[in-house]
Amino acid sequence: MVVAAVSPLYAVAASIAIAGGLIGTGMAQQGIGAAGMGVIAEKPEKFGQVLFFFVIPETLWIIGFVLGLILLLQIL
Repeated sequence: MVVAAVSPLYAVAASIAIAGGLIGTGMAQQGIGAAGMGVIAEKPEKFGQVLFFFVIPETLWIIGFVLGLILLLQIL
């Protein structure tokens, strides 16, 4: 299998997509984590619900990573 060289423009677009997903995840978890720790401190039985809301933004970096891979492999 021959691997074709990736255009620099595709590489920059992929890095922007991945970085955007990671930065978005960090910004979302920043507020959720602080608020979640306050909720858990008052009501420890809410741990599962807080964990669920803390994990939801993780999908942002997964989507950014997949989009970056699609760009690098030139699928679209």
